[in-house]
Amino acid sequence: MENNSKSAVLYYSVRPNKEQEKSLLDFVKSKYGDDCALKLVSDISMKDGFRLVCGNDTYNWNKKSRYEQLKKRINEISASADGNIIPLIRESVENWVPSVYAEQVGTVISVGDGIATVSGLDEAFLGEILIFNGNVRGMVLSLSEDKLGCVLFDSDGVVGSGSSVMRTGKIAGMPCGEGFLGRCVDALGFPIDEKGKIEAKDYRPIESPAPEIKDRQSVNTPLETGILVIDSMFPIGRGQRELIIGDRQTGKTSIAVDTIINQKNKNVICVYVAVGQKASSVKSVYETLEKHGAMDYTVIVCASAADSASMQYIAPYAGCALAEYFMNKSEDVLIIYDDLSKHAVAYRSISLLLGRSPGREAYPGDVFYMHSRLLERSARLSEEKGGGSMTALPIVETKAGDVSAYIPTNIISITDGQLFLETDLFYSGQRPAVNIGLSVSRVGGDAQTKAMKQATATLRLDLAQYREMEIFTQFSSDLDDATKEQLKHGQRLMAMLRQKQCAPLSHHAKIIYLVCAKEKCMKNIQTDDVGKFLCDVVVFAEKEHNDLCERIDKSGTLTDDDRLIITEIAEKVVNGYVEY
Repeated sequence: MENNSKSAVLYYSVRPNKEQEKSLLDFVKSKYGDDCALKLVSDISMKDGFRLVCGNDTYNWNKKSRYEQLKKRINEISASADGNIIPLIRESVENWVPSVYAEQVGTVISVGDGIATVSGLDEAFLGEILIFNGNVRGMVLSLSEDKLGCVLFDSDGVVGSGSSVMRTGKIAGMPCGEGFLGRCVDALGFPIDEKGKIEAKDYRPIESPAPEIKDRQSVNTPLETGILVIDSMFPIGRGQRELIIGDRQTGKTSIAVDTIINQKNKNVICVYVAVGQKASSVKSVYETLEKHGAMDYTVIVCASAADSASMQYIAPYAGCALAEYFMNKSEDVLIIYDDLSKHAVAYRSISLLLGRSPGREAYPGDVFYMHSRLLERSARLSEEKGGGSMTALPIVETKAGDVSAYIPTNIISITDGQLFLETDLFYSGQRPAVNIGLSVSRVGGDAQTKAMKQATATLRLDLAQYREMEIFTQFSSDLDDATKEQLKHGQRLMAMLRQKQCAPLSHHAKIIYLVCAKEKCMKNIQTDDVGKFLCDVVVFAEKEHNDLCERIDKSGTLTDDDRLIITEIAEKVVNGYVEY
């Protein structure tokens, strides 16, 4: 027998007659073998039907079971119908015949700290949703020969040892749809912004295979952050995975928020996943995006520090499922995981409670696989698959700048580059505090326009030479004129790369900045005035040469004549011919 049981138990309030009893016995023998016996037990709680238990299978024939069947049928009609559903519902109710089907029911062995150990569900699979007492939901996360390990998504106060648990046959999923845009939801898709119910159009499993190689195409379209230091030297392409890494309070989230704000009117949908953050921090991000009109194309998936470890664990996967929904509809999507360090800590907590062996830094060995199967789902799909893309910006927090720790090295090896934010740069006033030497983009020029590649040219080399020269000359007071000029030029470059928060630059503004730097138009400008000077050059160009700005934005090219015009504008600003 499938359930290793030689007897079936029928619980009833009204004893069946001989004919009914024979029919039930015939059913049990046909299903579970001829040697299976039927035992009848009176149960006064069974007021409107009966319950047949055969091993792990339970057959409920009562009003509640029939009502749930009818409710499920009506929901299926509502989800599939496009027009008037009233006639379809009426027809279904009139012709509906309830059926008896087996529900697999197990028993809770132990529960605590959001983890339940369950026996009796031999056919449950990894990632399946289980229903405990009080409609508490859980997910299978560990399989062994005689028991299951489950994480609980709701309070475990009503779940106790010996209580029943029922299979659903459904894998954990996330409701999806355009109605989620502009909303803040939890890791299960329920709204937490007090703006009412969200109408879902689809339901996607939180875990799904990454697109195959043949279903992808190369990353060659830029996804601009609006941050000069990133777009010029460490460009991000649509479908890329670029890690943002650094100590706490170095501006990691600020880069992510600026990138979202810069996607306005660029047909990019953004998903911001907050894992283990303070609720006040998430609210601050929400208000910032709302203030700049970015929530119209953004979804916030939040599992705050106050939520359980299980909710923090599934939040990135839920956000990724939502992003995949839009990617498969040929949309370009940006997803930000803030941050995966706390995600790994949540998974470590769950794993240790499930009894898995700890490894390096007490993380289980499969923590790498957990993050790789999440980040590998980011891709730029081929034209045959619709051409949509999902760009991932995972955030990882380091301690004392240690990028050689377990989780940072794991995610660095998974992603296509990293932006390393340096604490010393941040507190010296260089913001964004991107370390030029340790940061890299493995896509590089493929994710840049021709204009950006031409304008950037030797910028990174000049900055590297400046940093080396600065270190070498800090102990020397006698410098030749050439060295002094090189140091001054480097200081102006660093000043050019400073940028205020929530003030992303347009494409043509970045090109103008870089041309001014390349042609050394700032050599007579004081370092503290570089920001104002460049801003004035852009304002004048937009006012007097708007055609130039539009041409750079639309074509992504920069001609010699364009470069000459920008240089002339800069000279006029330097010489004071323009009033600001």
